[in-house]
Amino acid sequence: MSLDWDELIFDAKDHAALGRWWAEALGWVIVDEDDTGIEIRKSAEHRPGLVFVPVDDPKVVKNRLHLDFRPEDRDAEVDRLLALGATRADVGQGEQTWVVLADPEGNEFCVLPSRSLAG
Repeated sequence: MSLDWDELIFDAKDHAALGRWWAEALGWVIVDEDDTGIEIRKSAEHRPGLVFVPVDDPKVVKNRLHLDFRPEDRDAEVDRLLALGATRADVGQGEQTWVVLADPEGNEFCVLPSRSLAG
């Protein structure tokens, strides 16, 4: 038996807007979109994808699962994501080498130290 990771699902108040935000933030493409969800991937053939589905209830607590990203330049990437509409988030992390941000619906994600500093 084997399992292949196909997609990660995000609940969203405005699934279309959040899916488009993540597509822009990651430089990914929208591969499917309708009233039941929007799927984005690095390319149409590349998996896994991120799928955003509509829900009525807002996010109210810290995510139990989050994404980590390691850019070439952490500080420049944090600035770019903030300019796109991300916000800084405090999940009790204290002073760390990574930065915790939240997408427009409050889903936390981390921007790790730059590759050159990661060792």
